[in-house]
Amino acid sequence: MDIKNITQKFIQIFPGDLSGNPMQRQTPDVMFCSVEPSNFHQTELIDFNEDLSIEIGLGKLENEKDFLVAQNLLDNVKTYATAYAGHQFGNWAGQLGDGRAIYAGEIQNGNEQTEIQWKGAGATPYSRNADGRAVLRSSIREYLMSEAMFHLGVPTTRALSLSKTGEDVIRDIQYSGNPQKEQGAVVLRTAESFLRFGHFELLSARNQTDLLKDLADYTIENFYPKINSENNPNKYLDWFQAVCDRTLKMIIDWYRVGFVHGVMNTDNMSILGLTIDYGPFSMMDGYDLEFTPNTTDLPGRRYAFGKQGQISHWNLATLANAIFPLINDAEALEKILDNYGKQFWTEHDKMLADKFGFDEVLPEDERFFTEWQQLMQDLNIDYTIFFQSLEQSVSEIKTDDFSDSFYRNLTENELKRLSNFIEKYQARKLKNKISEAESLALMSKANPKFILRNYLLFDAIQDAENGDYKLFFKLKEALRNPYENRFPEFNQKRPSKYDNQTGSSQLSCSS
Repeated sequence: MDIKNITQKFIQIFPGDLSGNPMQRQTPDVMFCSVEPSNFHQTELIDFNEDLSIEIGLGKLENEKDFLVAQNLLDNVKTYATAYAGHQFGNWAGQLGDGRAIYAGEIQNGNEQTEIQWKGAGATPYSRNADGRAVLRSSIREYLMSEAMFHLGVPTTRALSLSKTGEDVIRDIQYSGNPQKEQGAVVLRTAESFLRFGHFELLSARNQTDLLKDLADYTIENFYPKINSENNPNKYLDWFQAVCDRTLKMIIDWYRVGFVHGVMNTDNMSILGLTIDYGPFSMMDGYDLEFTPNTTDLPGRRYAFGKQGQISHWNLATLANAIFPLINDAEALEKILDNYGKQFWTEHDKMLADKFGFDEVLPEDERFFTEWQQLMQDLNIDYTIFFQSLEQSVSEIKTDDFSDSFYRNLTENELKRLSNFIEKYQARKLKNKISEAESLALMSKANPKFILRNYLLFDAIQDAENGDYKLFFKLKEALRNPYENRFPEFNQKRPSKYDNQTGSSQLSCSS
């Protein structure tokens, strides 16, 4: 690996605290603090993502296993954590920051820059009375899921390696007053940038307008090069529009594949429209607009599946407030936000049209989609398997074709309701101007055959905690080709034994 080529562009530009002081504290005048990763003495590499390492310019793994767990670092690697703020569950939380993440810096590969950071390598000034560690359970979930999302075509951070630290970490997984020892782990993860809405919120809240402008300029120059930044009085407005566009694409993709983030606080929102911070996430099993995997989000379900579009809009409004000092045009920002709301549902309907194999969205399709949502909700049909069944039996569809997607026995009236909907679907398909083969091609690209369900992750974690990684690596292979049914044993609805299972259907923010 070309570790010697890692640079620290961010900390060379912005003000920071270079004291290395590990005390957890407010850092009012800086954007980062230098930190020292913890010492781990019995580390074990579980997996290394060589394809990703080569892609970003680090190359193949040779003798750099220590780097993967932030040990014995070269002098060119200056480790640090950044400060940001955020709204958590709708409430202003003030300064937050990288509590479990430590940056190694950036690697340049041609015109592409990638940031590299460890998650779980120790405490930082932003750990907020925590230890900065990560457990094997949550690390496996992030390692596999971030790669699953990448191969599904969803914008995301990615994972470079997964290692055990050889130490025990104390966690209370359900915040029930019953902490337990768990195996510690470190994920080395990558992204074009880990900048969040919260970085801008912090500077705005502190009235550090000059720094806010510097950060926006840095973001535009490095990550939004298509925006004309010279002699452009609308540069920051154009940039906000671009952030909205990227965020919209990400959320639409979440709906397409059935992903529920679980904790869409503004500090978990990427300024590049990437899926970031895999905590209490879940792929949806039975269709439920009110579904949230996050026990912390009950009973209000602020971040439920069906509310993710609305919450992304709310979060973008908080970003607009944060960068307002750079724009000073409330009407222009409100127009972009209003258009986001309208454009979201336009793109959402286009996405559903692809899943159903429609060549365009017709005026009557809004009613069709609404009826379908209500049907799925009332009958609790598996989201992914429903569309697989629709695609596989499209020439002659019968209600029996969908039996694998039922989580309970349907009544005669419910089966009749499903049959009536299928008839409406077949009639709607006749309005296509494309061939049946072209319609099936649309469906095949939009509907995954494999999704990384929580019960599969739960089993892989249970095995891995006992030293057995066979299922881990089998899932890693399966997620590489999610639009092919290469592993039919994984293409099943959630078995009933996982209902209400902590770590599968029920997750906390410690997940």
